[in-house]
Amino acid sequence: MLPPDFHIHTEWSWDVLGGSMLDACARAVCLGLRAVAFTEHADFTTWTIPAEAVAAMPPAYQAMVGDDGLFRAPQLDVEGYLASVDDCRSAFPGLRIHTGIELGEPHWHPRQTTELLARHGFEQVIGSVHSLVDPDGFRVVDRMYGTVDPHEVVRRYLSEVLAMVGQSQSFEILGHVDYPLRAWPAQAGPVTVAAFEEEFRAVLAELADSGRTLELNTRLEHPRQLLRYWRECGGKWLSFGSDAHLPGEVARDFVVASAMAEAAGFRPLDDDRVWVRS
Repeated sequence: MLPPDFHIHTEWSWDVLGGSMLDACARAVCLGLRAVAFTEHADFTTWTIPAEAVAAMPPAYQAMVGDDGLFRAPQLDVEGYLASVDDCRSAFPGLRIHTGIELGEPHWHPRQTTELLARHGFEQVIGSVHSLVDPDGFRVVDRMYGTVDPHEVVRRYLSEVLAMVGQSQSFEILGHVDYPLRAWPAQAGPVTVAAFEEEFRAVLAELADSGRTLELNTRLEHPRQLLRYWRECGGKWLSFGSDAHLPGEVARDFVVASAMAEAAGFRPLDDDRVWVRS
C-alpha cells in the first residue's frame, strides 16, 4: 500500500489554476491511498518581479502584481477551504482527509503565522522557504538564477532553511528541502544533492534535534542521498509529499519513494501520518 500524500495543493492555493480537491480525492482513492492532506499555501512574503517576467505571466497572476511592481499572493480563504474539505469527507468516507497549510518563510512573518494558526486548527503544518532576500526586497528562488552564481543560490537557500528551522516552531514538517534544485539552470551543468552535503546535513541535524519531521518530496529524483543524510543526522520521522498542483500528480512516484525509504531504514506507522526510523 502506498504511503499517504501529505502535501497536496488544490484550487484553494493561489498558484493553482487547474486544481480540484474533489478530483484529487478521486485520484487518491483510485490509487488506494488511505489518507491525504490538503496543505494550501499561506504566503505573506511580498516578491519583487521584473517587468519582463510580469508580462510573461498568465493574466490571473498579473492581477496579483500591484502598481508598485510587487507581487502579493492572495491569502487563503480558510472558510471556503474548510467547507470544501467537509464536502470531500462526505463524498469519500473511506479516505481520511486531513486539513493542512504550507507556511512560506514563517520565521519572517511570526505575527501573521501565529494569528492564522491560532484561528484555525490545521492538522498538518508544513514550513517551507520559496524566496530569498534580494537587494530590491524579496525574490522567488527560481528568479535568483541568472543574477547570482547557481551554487551560491543553493547555499543561501539552505542557510535560510536552517534559520527557519531554528527560529520558527510554527510547523511540524519541513517541506521540499531540495527546492532550489528544481530550477537549477541547465547551462550550469549537472547537479546533485551531494554537491551541498555539508549544508544539507546542517539543516537536517537541526531539524532532527528539534524532533520534527522531514518531508520526502517527490518532485525531484534526488531523495536517496537525503534519506541517508537524514538517518545519519539522527532524523526519526518521515512524511511523503507529492507537492501536487493537479489531481493527476497525487502520490507521484510514491512506489519508488516508499521503497527507498524502507531501504534507508524507515517503516510505516499504523496512524498513517508518518514513517519512523527502524
